Parts: sequence; C-alpha cells; structure tokens
Amino acid sequence: MPPVMPTPPQDEVTRKSPRPTGGKKRPTSSQRRRDRRLRALRVPLLVLMLLAIATALILASPLLIPLLLAAFIALALNPIVAGLARLHVPRMLGSVLLILAVGAGVVASVNALSTPATHWIQQAPTLVRDVGYKLHRMTERITEVSHAASRSLAGIGVTEPAATPAPQPAPFSFGVVLRAAPRALADILTVVLLVFFFLTYGDEMRARLVTASPRFRYRRIAARLVRGIQVEVSRYLLTVTVINCCLGGLTALVLWAWKMPDPLLWGGVATLLNFMPYIGAISNTLLLIAVGLLTFHDPAHALLPAASFAGLAMLEGNVVTPMIMGQRMRLSPVAILVWLLVWAWMWGIPGALLAVPLLTCVKLIAEWTPGWEWFAKMVER
Repeated sequence: MPPVMPTPPQDEVTRKSPRPTGGKKRPTSSQRRRDRRLRALRVPLLVLMLLAIATALILASPLLIPLLLAAFIALALNPIVAGLARLHVPRMLGSVLLILAVGAGVVASVNALSTPATHWIQQAPTLVRDVGYKLHRMTERITEVSHAASRSLAGIGVTEPAATPAPQPAPFSFGVVLRAAPRALADILTVVLLVFFFLTYGDEMRARLVTASPRFRYRRIAARLVRGIQVEVSRYLLTVTVINCCLGGLTALVLWAWKMPDPLLWGGVATLLNFMPYIGAISNTLLLIAVGLLTFHDPAHALLPAASFAGLAMLEGNVVTPMIMGQRMRLSPVAILVWLLVWAWMWGIPGALLAVPLLTCVKLIAEWTPGWEWFAKMVER
C-alpha cells in the first residue's frame, strides 16, 4: 500500500496558486490625465469641425445650390414619372414630357407676371416714400405727443438731435438684369439637365448605391434609407407644392375680391414665400400691408387684405398641412427657424428656400441611422 502524502495547508495552496491574468487592469495616473485632456479637447474640436463644414458649404454654394435644387425637383416629380412608367411609358420619354409640361407652365406664369412685377420694381423707391407718408399720417397723434415732449425738454436745456436725411434707395436698372442674364440662363440649363438625369436614371443610381457596400447588414440599412428618403421626401415635396399652389390661388382670389391690384402677382409671391415656413407668411403679410396702404385711403380697408391672407396662412399651417402630412412629418418651429437662419446666412435666399426640405431629409436619415435617433426626436414637433 503506497504511503499517503500529507495535504499542504490551505494558506500555502493559496499562496502558491498563480494569479488570474484575464482581469482588467486599472488605468495609471498618466493614462487618466491623457483621457481628461482628450475629453477637454472634444468641444473645441467639434466647434472647429462645424466651422470648417460651414466654410466649405459657403465656398461650394455655386455647385451645391443647383445640385440640391435639381435633386429636390426630381424627388417631387418622381412619383409622376413612376406613374407614367406603370402605364408602360419609358422613363426617359416620361421625364422629357414632364419637364416640358412643367417648363411651359413656369414660362407662362413668368410671362404673365413679369409685366406687373417689373412695374412694381420700377416704382419701388416712390412707393416706399408713399408708404412712409401714409404711415406718418396714421401715427400723427403719436408724433405730436413726441414733439410736445421735445419742446418741453428743450425748455430745460435738452436739445433735440438733428434728423439725418434718409438714404435714397438705388433706382432699378435693367443693366444689372442683363449682366446677370447669362449666369442665370446657365444655372437654369444646369438645373434642367440635372432634373432630367435624376428622373431618368434615379432608380439605377439608387440600386448601385445600395449594392456598393460589401456587407449585407449595411446594404439592408442603405436600401431602407435610400428608399425611405425617396418615398417620404417625394411625397412631402409634392404635397407641400400642391398646398402652396392652392394657398397662392386662394390668396389671389381673396385679393381680387378686395379690389387689390395685380392679385395674381401677389398670389404667386405667396406661393413662393410659403416654402419658408413662418418667415414667408410674415414677410408676405407685411408686403400686403404696404400694398394695401398704397392702394386704399381707408386704413381699415388697407389692412383687410393682409388680415385675410394671415387668416388663410394660419389655417393652412395649423389645420390643413398637419391633417394631410400627419404628425410624423411635423417639425419643431424652433428647429425650423434656427435651420432657416443658418442656411439663409450661408446661402441667402436659395438657402432659405432649401432649408426645410434639407431638414426633412436630415430628420429621415437620423430616424433610420443607428445612434442618431436623438436628432430626429429633437427636431420633431
């Protein structure tokens, strides 16, 4: 029988057993200091990155504005071309017919509204003085009180500052328009060609973009993202365009009922400005107030056309558009105003017109991109 070996004490076993090597090491003091410095640099680097992006967008505006405008027009017209394709009309032929129809409508509208618009632009300096004179008459009592206060202050030794003459606005010149005409025609031709190619080859571009990623997971995300943007943004742009055209037609009808001059012109202006939510309605209301003061002698009658348009704009913005578009496509007013200010600062009037479609696209991308859902919730109403 072999001898039994004595068992070592428990403390000795514990002392001789090797330590586990799979545990997580605690960071050293130098590593903690480095992490704190990197976290402190995160905000300045983010600010510098945003400024670099804004500078790049400003410098690239001559290229990006026609490209984005053509992309949004193509997205708005794509459902019509797709419907014609289901009726066995080739996409190329359907794109050509649709562009010709839209172009004919735009040319007819511009031809009908160019004469009154030119007249109002030529008379703008005189009209500004007339509006100022009528506003002065309406506020005559307030001016009398102000003069009485100034005389009383002059009696105790306080002199009223001398009024500086207002700068005269520059007269309208057709030479500026003629010098800008070649550039405008080149931009229009560029937009038309881009719209045609987007409408004709948009599906092929979408398929190639989806299959560009080698991984199936990314392909599925890209397919859902591209298809969702195409469907949702197309529906949004086409619906908003129809709503704005209806608002412009109702505005022209109401202004015609109030005996306003050139109601079709102001209806077209209302259609264009309504692509800028809130700011467009406010600007058009102020414009109609000025035209009403120039047209009618009675102040109450002069303000009625602008008040009627303001009622129509409130009805469209708070009842009609939410009812048609649904809650999902509603955006926060604060997000819209901030977005409008940013893009108007970078690109001017084209940026203000493209701001809301851009925000809608960014919101849809954030909804379907993992990790960016917070942005979609933040800009949602």
